[in-house]
Amino acid sequence: MINDIFMAIGWLGMILIILAYYLLSTERLKSNQKTYHLLNGLGGVFTVISAFYIGFWPSVVLNVFWTLVAVFAITKIIQKRK
Repeated sequence: MINDIFMAIGWLGMILIILAYYLLSTERLKSNQKTYHLLNGLGGVFTVISAFYIGFWPSVVLNVFWTLVAVFAITKIIQKRK
């Protein structure tokens, strides 16, 4: 049961990252929008949780950086608007 929960979290993370990329590629989102980076950041967090649980460290490291880039980008967007 607990494995299924972490697997679902990982799938959700993957879906969010792919959705962000799809929306960017089809020009429904732009790379300077918070929504794009929010989708990527949440996707990164969810995949970190799932990969950490199963001990898949390359994915943990990749997605920690993926999330940090998203947080940095959101921060930059917010600061620019002030």
